Formats: sequence, structure tokens, C-alpha cells
Amino acid sequence: MTDKKLAVVAIGGNSLIKDKKHSTVEDQYKAAKETTFHISDMIEAGWDVAIGHGNGPQVGFILRRSEIAAKAEGMHEVPLEVCGADSQGAIGYSLQQTLQNELALRGIKKSVATVVTQVAVDSKDPAFQDPAKPIGSFMEEDEAITRQTELGWSVVEDAGRGWRRVVPSPKPIEVLELDAVKALLKAGTAVITVGGGGIPVVDKGDRQFAGIAAVIDKDFASSLLAQEIGADLLLISTAVEKVALNFGKPEQKWIDKMTLAEAKQYLAEGSHFAKGSMAPKIEAIIWFLESGGKKALITDPENIGRALRGETGTWIVP
Repeated sequence: MTDKKLAVVAIGGNSLIKDKKHSTVEDQYKAAKETTFHISDMIEAGWDVAIGHGNGPQVGFILRRSEIAAKAEGMHEVPLEVCGADSQGAIGYSLQQTLQNELALRGIKKSVATVVTQVAVDSKDPAFQDPAKPIGSFMEEDEAITRQTELGWSVVEDAGRGWRRVVPSPKPIEVLELDAVKALLKAGTAVITVGGGGIPVVDKGDRQFAGIAAVIDKDFASSLLAQEIGADLLLISTAVEKVALNFGKPEQKWIDKMTLAEAKQYLAEGSHFAKGSMAPKIEAIIWFLESGGKKALITDPENIGRALRGETGTWIVP
């Protein structure tokens, strides 16, 4: 791609919302500013970056607003894939502007662009036979059954808290805007892409794509992107400074470095990484390294600079 070092940085949607009391657009902008400050450190240290991000809470907000407007004002509801596109624009705007501003303060002349990104999935992916990703608001049973009947939703009862819609979480197979992302990176632009794992689309034949109600894991999408652009590093920024074995247990042990073989072993043991949080991150990194990736890093945003200097974080290598 370029003579510089190239990294894909995947940041969680929850990292833009510190807690329930700080979830406004202004709060999320401040959180984005904190994150892009540390990404600016990377750029200043000589890295070119493509930035992926989560969008779970934000899509939830968009869906909730849509539901309220539909009930109160008779407005149309917004399809899930369009909510994903909306979130790519809004989150991309926050990351793009805050990164531009920070780079300008440092006297670094570098453009930043957000690419609204579609990511293809296989319509025959087994995930479509077992929808398991909860989205949207809690519902009473009668409303859930009505939506199941009239709209074809898959719904489940969620631990006594109410009923929720569940959708598939298929594996990504192609980043449709890949050539545009590559061109921007080659031109020296920092690119925000595969937001929320990308807008899930399926090929209806002859490369005629259509959106589908699904959620792609953003770490898997970032892993695929890193593979396809030949990234030197896949950096997953999350809520913890390092990865731990037996996380949250008395025998918890922080890990500075592990090999691909060790990562696969720990994952197979099943007791170390939580399925809804760390496990998919490790799986995404394994996929990247098995596909020829050079190295991966997991740490929290504020420690990105230190981790890149080898002072903290968890490195995973072939």
C-alpha cells in the first residue's frame, strides 16, 4: 500500500459511551475526541490507519427513536441495515472531525475520510438459521408475537426482562468499497470504514446487492479489512489494558504476549474469554494471523501509544 506502516484499528461502539449517564451526542463526541487523540499518537509515530468501529448502542438508539416515532406519529420504521448506515455516518463524522482537529493542532497535514461501507455476507451462512443477536427495545409478549407474525421477526424472551428481536450475525466475506479504501490509504488519507462491521448485504445474483437484517461483528469485519489491505497490524481497542486468562476469577492472569497456537489453545479451553466480549476479538485475530497477518494487539484507547512501544497491552503473533 505505502512505504509507511499500515494498521487497522478497531474501536468498540461502547467506547464512545462511557456509561448510561453519558450517552448524548455531545458525550459521544467527547469520547470520540479522547480516542482519536490516541490514534493521532499512532499517526505521529508513522502509522497509516484504517479505523473500524462498533455501533451497537448507537443503532439501538436509532431503532428506539424509530419505534417511538412510529407509535406516536405514524412515521415509518427504519430498517436495521439503514440504521447501520445512519450510524456509520454519525459516528464517522465524530471520529473524522475530532481526528482532523487533533492532527491540525499537531501540525500534521493529513486528510481524514469516512467511507459508508457495505460488507457482503453469504445468504447461506448458518447464522441465518439461528438468529441470536438481540437488537432494539424490549417488548411485551403480545407485541413480540404480532411483529413475529406480521413482519417475520425472530423474537426471544430475554431472562425475564421482556421480549426482544434477534437477528443473525453472519461472517463477513467481502468489503465492497475495498478499492476506494485502498485508494484513499495510498493517497495518505486516514480512513474510517467498516463501521459497525459494515452494512450487511447479500448478492442477489450478477453482483446485485441488497441490504439484509443482520449484524456483522466489527472485529471480524476489521480482521477481513486488515487481510485485504495487507495491514502490518490489527489493533483492537477495547475496555481493558491487557487480555487475561481466567478473567474475573481468583486465578486471573494478565498476558503480555501469546502466539497464534497459544491463542487457539486458550480459546478452545473455553474458560478464559467471554463469548460476548473477548472471545470474538481473539477469534478475529486468529483469522487475521492464519491468513498471513504479521501481528495483532489488544489494549484500551488510552494505552495505545504505550502498547505500541511494548510497554503494555497484549500482543498476539504467528
